[in-house]
Amino acid sequence: FGPLHFFLAFRPPPPSPSLLFFFVALLCCILASTCESMGKDKYSVILPTYNERENLPLIIWLLVKEFEKCNVDFEVIIVDDNSPDGTQEIAKQLIKVYGEGRILLRPRAGKLGLGTAYKFGLEHASGNYIFILDADLSHHPKFIPEFIRVQREEGCDIVSGTRYRGDGGVFGWDFRRKLTSVGANFLAQFLLRPTVSDLTGSFRLYKREAFEKVITKVKSKGYTFQMEIVVRAQQQGMKIGEVPITFVDRIFGDSKLGANEIIGYVKGLLYLVFTS
Repeated sequence: FGPLHFFLAFRPPPPSPSLLFFFVALLCCILASTCESMGKDKYSVILPTYNERENLPLIIWLLVKEFEKCNVDFEVIIVDDNSPDGTQEIAKQLIKVYGEGRILLRPRAGKLGLGTAYKFGLEHASGNYIFILDADLSHHPKFIPEFIRVQREEGCDIVSGTRYRGDGGVFGWDFRRKLTSVGANFLAQFLLRPTVSDLTGSFRLYKREAFEKVITKVKSKGYTFQMEIVVRAQQQGMKIGEVPITFVDRIFGDSKLGANEIIGYVKGLLYLVFTS
């Protein structure tokens, strides 16, 4: 009477068909629930534009390509501030190409500020995740899969692109422009002590609920909007991750950065110093 005889004598009876069916059904429900929760994710891209006629077709093509590569649901919301160069006409043609469910045009009466453009776009977004980036091709959509990966793995409320960490960098700027950018970021880092390395960057991914919560605290409308939203997010204990990106200077069109924007940046920075 060896071990084999003992096993054969005392092995448990096979499960009944009803019990087996129960466990199979339970497993199917768990898998279906997991797939459904993943399938519910939708990414809304808010794309503010002003005189981006040449850049818009290419940035839209790149966005569609990257999101399809990720196999996720998405939409692109073009918030145009009454561009005189025909940007809205190009947007309407792109809607015909990609469909109204993918590309949405939401025009405004004029230039009302970058921060208000994001707030306006959020009102028309249907996704539970929000991407913001520049329409001038300075932010390449090829980094989108990495943003999504970091957010999912680390559970971040915000994922911010950085030019100043890891493989991040800037190409196409002259020395004066690079010095201005580095100086502005260094000053912000010194005065505000943020947890991110690129406080002035504008390539980001937000959980919708986080974006909706923090944006109500933001008063800035111009380029300091990006700084303030990180500062307010930190005050509310939100988790912020980073993805190194390569920033490339625009090929078509003119830069929106001028003396008024620089003065506004300094004013906004001082405002944040005394309110954070």
